[in-house]
Amino acid sequence: MEENKNNQITKKDLRRVFLHSLTIMCSWNYERQMHMGFMYGMAPILDKLYKNDETRKKEAYQRHMEFFNCTPQMTPFIMGLAASMEEQNANSEEGEFQTESISMIKTSLMGPFAGIGDSFFQGTLRIITFGIGLSFAQQGSILGPILAVGLFAIPSLLAAYYATFLGYNSGNKYLAKLYQEGLMDRVMHFASIVGLAVVGGMVASMVNITTPLQFQTGGTQLVLQEMLDTIFPKLLPLVFTLGIYTLIQKKVNTNILLIGIIVTGLITSAIGIL
Repeated sequence: MEENKNNQITKKDLRRVFLHSLTIMCSWNYERQMHMGFMYGMAPILDKLYKNDETRKKEAYQRHMEFFNCTPQMTPFIMGLAASMEEQNANSEEGEFQTESISMIKTSLMGPFAGIGDSFFQGTLRIITFGIGLSFAQQGSILGPILAVGLFAIPSLLAAYYATFLGYNSGNKYLAKLYQEGLMDRVMHFASIVGLAVVGGMVASMVNITTPLQFQTGGTQLVLQEMLDTIFPKLLPLVFTLGIYTLIQKKVNTNILLIGIIVTGLITSAIGIL
């Protein structure tokens, strides 16, 4: 569509993305975690790029309402990269750009970036800075809380600010090359593999379901959970997750699913199955 051509993202737009990204944890929830915060961060870009095409704007908003979870300081890089991809899509004919690649890139990056970000910002920088602040606070100095917050916040804000521009510039630089050389399909394939690996790791680490069932056979006591772990570790979390995913695909209301999970958990726990 001609009216969408030559939409360009400016530094001012990216600064707005950065400012919006600061609120990413304000709408955290258990269903999709930081998805609304990510969409809010992308809103200035989407409103500008698709201002003359309501259909594509709605599709873009829905695209960024998918599950997302990453270290807040690292998220602006992914936002910048997603912004460059949305810009590419807005300046292309409808159907010419593979919009699925945007979701795949987000999914493939959020896991590794969360690992790096949590290790550095949460596991290292925060401990060091709050340790410094604590030493002053123990002496009764008002500098304690000021240093603790300031020494942590300033590097975090600077990293997030420049990561926004780095993500956008990196996306612009490499996206054109990928399309020119016909490598986007290959990138999407690898991104989907990484994304599935991330989701699999989240299932194994975040879904905790075990059974206390034991059986007595020929004088030998068999513990069912140990047998399952020997055959297929984390089998119960996997079966549970696939079951819930199937119900979601069949459009079962998420509130009904949540209530069902709670009731099922209480009943199976009471009778000693789980």
